[in-house]
Amino acid sequence: MDTVTVEVRDLTRAYGGNAVVRDVSFNLNKGEVLGFLGPNGAGKSTTMKMLTGNLAPTAGTVKICGIDILENPKEAKALIGYLPETPPLYKELTVDEMLALAARMHGISRGKVQRAVAHAKERTGLTDMGKRLCENLSTGYQQRVGIAQAIIHNPMVVVLDEPTRGLDPIQIRDIRALIKELGGEHSVILSTHILPEVEMVCDHVQIIHQGQLVFSGEIDELRHSRKSDSLLVGLRRPPAGAVLAALNGVVAVEAVGDLVRLKLADADAAGAVAESVVQASVTGDWALYHVAPDTPSLEDVFLQLTQMEEAV
Repeated sequence: MDTVTVEVRDLTRAYGGNAVVRDVSFNLNKGEVLGFLGPNGAGKSTTMKMLTGNLAPTAGTVKICGIDILENPKEAKALIGYLPETPPLYKELTVDEMLALAARMHGISRGKVQRAVAHAKERTGLTDMGKRLCENLSTGYQQRVGIAQAIIHNPMVVVLDEPTRGLDPIQIRDIRALIKELGGEHSVILSTHILPEVEMVCDHVQIIHQGQLVFSGEIDELRHSRKSDSLLVGLRRPPAGAVLAALNGVVAVEAVGDLVRLKLADADAAGAVAESVVQASVTGDWALYHVAPDTPSLEDVFLQLTQMEEAV
């Protein structure tokens, strides 16, 4: 059975001849959480608006469960739940009233609205909040209501644009747990510029920079997509830093806790430099106990990718 829920091909949006999103293509499968990552102004929100049918692309196609969102917008949008950057709430309504309105707008029959509202509240931790006015809720609970209205019609695809913006650490933790739980039953696209968020809740990640995808794959694949340009070395009797800096292929030396990071002139020479460290340690009685590539963090890789694109 075909599990592709979102199919995007060559998606482009231009304003006045300036393309803010260019040739974005990807697939999303049922049950996956996709992190759409990029710095502010990279084109994330514009892409989310096109994916949900709220902004027409200049070129390209978006299909939701095989339905073209431009050719059959009503049918395609019925399969999508969307939380924009600012939750779409009528703050003078209670939570129950707001969710009932969302249910009716999504085509849920009058007789099934109450059950749909109760289920959405249960999934988003709002069971005891039904009679509260939306305007009196904390920012975190307003975000929960925003997510509840997005999933109330049990959509195949849930699109969340910066869902933890402005939340405190406890609220962020709770919303991230909710997003991960949603990925069990829905396909989720999470747009964010927060790297730890992607690591904690997403199966796959895409990085957009200046309107173009510069990476698409699994998170582990992202980490390993860039060779390490440094070694971490542990020595019980380390020599002076100048001695390590004099090793062939080493351009800088810096302390990292109990270890020493050797920055390399060429990432491809890491094996040769490590061998030199071993030999020098034996000769100098440095008592080597650790030598390994310094695995780049997701943040390091993200910066490498975006800075590389800027330099091109």
